[in-house]
Amino acid sequence: MARKQGQDKLTTGRTRRALKVGSLTTQVGSNYLWSALKRPFQSVDERRREVLDTHLKNAMLIVERSQELRGTFLKMMQMLSMRNDLLPAEVLEVLSVVQSEVPPMPFAMIREQIERELGKPPEKLFAELDPEAFAAASLGQVHRGRLRSGEDVVVKVQYPGVEDTVVQDLKNVKALLQTFTLIARDVLRQKVNVDEVYGELEERLGEELDYENEARNTERFGEMLADDDEIVIPGVFPKFTSRRVLTLSYVDGYKLADILAPGVDQELKDWVAIKYFRTLWRQVFEFGALHTDPHPGNYLVTYHPKLGMLDFGSIRIFPPEVRAAYLRLGRGLIDRDRAAAGHALVQLGFIDEGDDPEPMVDVFDVIFEPAYQDRDYDPREYNSVERAMSAAALKLENRMFNSPAHSVFLMRALVGLDSYLQQFGTVTNYHRLFAECVAQAEERTGSKAASATS
Repeated sequence: MARKQGQDKLTTGRTRRALKVGSLTTQVGSNYLWSALKRPFQSVDERRREVLDTHLKNAMLIVERSQELRGTFLKMMQMLSMRNDLLPAEVLEVLSVVQSEVPPMPFAMIREQIERELGKPPEKLFAELDPEAFAAASLGQVHRGRLRSGEDVVVKVQYPGVEDTVVQDLKNVKALLQTFTLIARDVLRQKVNVDEVYGELEERLGEELDYENEARNTERFGEMLADDDEIVIPGVFPKFTSRRVLTLSYVDGYKLADILAPGVDQELKDWVAIKYFRTLWRQVFEFGALHTDPHPGNYLVTYHPKLGMLDFGSIRIFPPEVRAAYLRLGRGLIDRDRAAAGHALVQLGFIDEGDDPEPMVDVFDVIFEPAYQDRDYDPREYNSVERAMSAAALKLENRMFNSPAHSVFLMRALVGLDSYLQQFGTVTNYHRLFAECVAQAEERTGSKAASATS
């Protein structure tokens, strides 16, 4: 595989990385400043074109620098590329490039990392380990292999030196976050707390760099979904797992991107879309445990078909009272019981006790419109950007700025769900499908009586 010079190792060194991120921040800020200076001399149409051009130019700069710095900075940009409350849709589309795979590191580095972590070189641990990476991402890469006991496995190995860049990259990115929040304020009319975004990045990076944590999460989801024979979760091999090496059973299947491609049978697309829908709401309403990364590389469709879920580096566990309140919210929304929905929104922290809940219920009405239509609904009727802007305008108009931490992860999951449903083009009765998800969760958790009296 052809490789650009400098791709064989991470850009390291506090000063070098700080200079590169500092230079990026200066370029991004200067582009927006120059755009602002030209506005008084432009027509309305010219201003709109200028703003869009500036967004796209800056997004390209961020992608280029992310691929150069790799490691934790690239991971942070991947995380930010899913924040539709922080960046315009045009920018997110360009930044989606950083979600794709990156060139792998040389196997010699991977071999050394395995020996450091597991105490023996790979040839003494595995019957086979393919030196060619099966997949490569921001923090590590994956190699296919086979245990001496015969099981086919994938071995995920963290890049050497990645953890050393975390603290400095977090510090370096804070100024860039300030610039992003100005975009959110001026373009999206969203109020974003930099410290909250920074805190989320810090927490998620810590989780994703700990492969033992990912192993525990994988086992947790395997246990939760064990009763669903249409879901496949990889098994964990603890003896071949450490903080920086994770060995899992190999799950064979088609990548979700392959299923989304033109020419794939619509019946299969519909099965995947509905299975994904049901599995997402089961996580929220029944388990209170959410797979927070809807990246298509984290899902496979096996030949049976079954839906394979991968990469549990970062999940979110909701407290029991939050899970129960989301279920009550779902019941209130599906029954069009505005009082019950408003009460649940107070419990979830979207609005304060004593505030009028009606405007926030209106916001959720905008978001959940497909669930209100008791008919076959084409998700392509739903203009996500327009709806997001309408919801943001309602919140701004009514000065509703509460953003509970759990909502960030749910909204990210819903953005992923919306994207998949639109790409699959699955026309079905989402009202009845959502109602079934609520009813099944109430039955499984014994919440129906409680929700009716709350």
